[in-house]
Amino acid sequence: MPENPTGSSARAGDVVLMVGTLKGAFLFTSDASRKKWTSDGPHFPGEEVYALAMDQRGTTPTLWAAPGSAFWGVTLRRSDDLGATWSSREERAVKFPEESGLSLKRVWQIRPGPADEPDIMYLGVEPTCLFESRDGGASWAPVEGFLKHQHREFWTPGQGGLCMHTIVPHPEVRDRMLVAFSTGGVYTTTDGGASWAPRNVGVRAEFLPDKHPEFGQCVHKVVSHPDRPDRLFLQNHWGLYRSDDWADTWQDIANGVPSDFGFAMAMHPTDSDTVYIVPLESDTFRCVPEAKLRVYRTRDAGASWQPLTKGLPQAGAYETVLRDALDTDQSSPAGVYFGTRSGKVYASADDGNSWSLVHEGLPPVVCVKAAVVA
Repeated sequence: MPENPTGSSARAGDVVLMVGTLKGAFLFTSDASRKKWTSDGPHFPGEEVYALAMDQRGTTPTLWAAPGSAFWGVTLRRSDDLGATWSSREERAVKFPEESGLSLKRVWQIRPGPADEPDIMYLGVEPTCLFESRDGGASWAPVEGFLKHQHREFWTPGQGGLCMHTIVPHPEVRDRMLVAFSTGGVYTTTDGGASWAPRNVGVRAEFLPDKHPEFGQCVHKVVSHPDRPDRLFLQNHWGLYRSDDWADTWQDIANGVPSDFGFAMAMHPTDSDTVYIVPLESDTFRCVPEAKLRVYRTRDAGASWQPLTKGLPQAGAYETVLRDALDTDQSSPAGVYFGTRSGKVYASADDGNSWSLVHEGLPPVVCVKAAVVA
């Protein structure tokens, strides 16, 4: 792997796999076959990178990264040449207003806005808040309705912190958006962010005396498909759920999985009934059950789940896959990718039916994002 990263060599139709670790970011590139991968990195060596994204709404792809360190703090960096060069640390500062008394600890999510509004972007951060940019990421401001929410004083951090890790804009109704964070649960807005309401009916908080509070759930991830936006899937701190009414109510769909505890969840790019998860044994032993590395897939919206194991170790694999370390691409058949805390990255080029090792020996993987270059 090169010591001085030169960026991805991707061309139109190639797949770029963006991998964030506790010691930098790495880029892996393959053609449409997704059989051989070239590697580039580390970018931001020594810094944790929990959030990466590719924005393809402009004339050329833009990479975004949010590296952080004890010395430099958290920065937001942009590359317009697939990682060959990055913007400076001083640009695009993300800061809480001084009067809020809050200080940015980490960026957990980078989310481009609507396809026809290329200047709009969102960030999910810790301590939990939603930031918005209306000038293509040049400047950022917290969404006031969320920053000053009346529940803020009651939100408490989970083991991973008080982090906003999920941002789901409604693809058909501009003023509607869903966010999820630990520990607070799911909140939605119907007025463009001016007000937010908890939407956790049916999701249990196993760790609280009241198992079904209005808010306070430890949601780990929420995914949806743009073709069926009112259907949502949720991985909780104990619990798998589906909503068919834009989070008004949730139904348990943990049917046949070895554990309903886990972090990672990813949506199939073209099938709104297909979702991928990686169950973990428990909140006290956060490794895959039976030391077998298995991705589970449902093709019927959670009515049943099947283990996907071909090419994955099925003995002695004490692996952990975190909330943003599982993703899919837009290919057909779909590419499915995940990274582990032991530094391995796996890829499937056939909807998850078989797997191959892209790379091992990385620092602990905390983020995996995949994109087909337009």
